[in-house]
Amino acid sequence: MQVFRTEFRAMGCSHEIIIASSDEKTAANAMQAATREVQRIEQKYSRYRVDSVIGRINGSAGDGTFIDCDQETNELLEIANTLHKASDGLFDATSGPLRRCWDFTKPELASQDKLEAVLPLINWNKVVRNSYGVRLAEKGMEIDFGGFGKEFACDRAAKALADHGIAHGYVNLAGDIRAVGPQPDGQPWQIGVQDPRNAGSIIARIPLAFGALATSGDYEKYIDVDGRRYCHVLNPRTGYPVNFWSSVSVSAPTALQAGACSTIAMLKEGEALAFLTDAKQPYLLVGLDGKKFTNPTTIQ
Repeated sequence: MQVFRTEFRAMGCSHEIIIASSDEKTAANAMQAATREVQRIEQKYSRYRVDSVIGRINGSAGDGTFIDCDQETNELLEIANTLHKASDGLFDATSGPLRRCWDFTKPELASQDKLEAVLPLINWNKVVRNSYGVRLAEKGMEIDFGGFGKEFACDRAAKALADHGIAHGYVNLAGDIRAVGPQPDGQPWQIGVQDPRNAGSIIARIPLAFGALATSGDYEKYIDVDGRRYCHVLNPRTGYPVNFWSSVSVSAPTALQAGACSTIAMLKEGEALAFLTDAKQPYLLVGLDGKKFTNPTTIQ
């Protein structure tokens, strides 16, 4: 078997697919199918496209119009609902208006006036659903699947590989990883976890043959203001970035599960360890001081 690798961009990030196959044409077709699946999901649910499903839902906010939803969209809406409940409301897919307050390309804090204006719009319970569609109760509300859309796409891409007969490899969507099988010799892939304070170093390696690994942290998208780091993971109740963990990695059967757990743990801050212990998934947490917390079977 040969190892094949492809890189592509989608959802504003760089991604890669690594697989092993005895047939180059099969490998190429599989990787193309997986790439197309990620691009399809981006196009369908991008919050930046007025013609996307999300664009149409957000564009009709407050006017009483129900937007028809297909089975896949209803599945994602139900995922958003489940994550809202599982996180005691901290994982809220209506947090989209907060992006009007924060610009992580400039070292400036969000103004309190802007935050106070949008915080009342953030409330998943104001999303009205029926058997065929969805509407947002108030003008200015926004749904954003960004908190789990990439992980959903990662799982779909892995399924595309498996549907093309690939039994060895993984999809890596900007650090969200879903394995479809071990290396050809049966050994797991060794996935490095980046040091959140040193981009050129890794702090651990996690073996992955099947299932997924996802990492949330304060180091990919952030600003520094007066010596303090403000990351892009925002608490929907305060509108401000969380400030407790520099990195949270979680392994789970699917990328969606792993990503949801890691993001909720970031949002729960001081309650993250209790949450992850209850979730019974392998994890690695890195505190702001660099101290690591893990359950015994996680890290090699």
